[in-house]
Amino acid sequence: MTQLSLTGNVAATTDAHGVTTITFSHPSHNSLPGALLTALAQAITDAGQDAQTKVIVLKSEGEKTFCAGASFDELIAIEDEAQGLAFFSGFAKVINACRTSPKIIIGRVQGKAIGGGVGVAAATDYCFATAQAAVKLSELVVGIGPFVVGPAVERKIGTAAFAQLALDAAEFRSAAWAQEKGLYAQVLDSIDALDAAVQAFATKLAGYNPEALADLKRVIWAGTDHWDTLLVERAAISGRLVLSEFTRSAIQQFKAR
Repeated sequence: MTQLSLTGNVAATTDAHGVTTITFSHPSHNSLPGALLTALAQAITDAGQDAQTKVIVLKSEGEKTFCAGASFDELIAIEDEAQGLAFFSGFAKVINACRTSPKIIIGRVQGKAIGGGVGVAAATDYCFATAQAAVKLSELVVGIGPFVVGPAVERKIGTAAFAQLALDAAEFRSAAWAQEKGLYAQVLDSIDALDAAVQAFATKLAGYNPEALADLKRVIWAGTDHWDTLLVERAAISGRLVLSEFTRSAIQQFKAR
């Protein structure tokens, strides 16, 4: 294995087949503070530009939660709209890094995906999950909304399903539901089966014509060129709402549980 980068809680390695695995981790259920979002976006960009990399696998550490979304500690520390915009723009950076990468990105979701975690899964090109990988867009519960990740999620599962997730913000939808709607391509019974399926598929893709894969990637993401602007505009909405008394109070209540 060749070590490509190790930045904080994000690491990337490339195997002999040209499969680069990018792993992120955080002790609080793989939540995503700003520094981790920036490092993750950079790792995805670097892998996309790396000549050795044929395919990217995006995963998190641990056996339970794939990603709990935004860091509550960082949300409560935001003091003005500029800081709010900067924080939520981190999710825009990750989604746009996935979108613009010339390499196919395979998602590996071993457990629950919440809020921004659903957005990360939706930003991959082909996503594997376990039966434990339920999904929830919980932003509305704390007075925000899935504004930044919304375009990526809606693109994958459609407007009606996105509305269900966004409005029924306190409830999880099962991995089977997520597969039916198109977020997950395959759902496996165990993490071992998940890893075997991801590795087999990634190795197979790595053997295909890289020019064909890059051209197909552009086709898959057709019509999203405006996201560089759109997702930042959406980040500004969340950056404003996070300062509301409703959101401050709701986050404190969640932290106190």
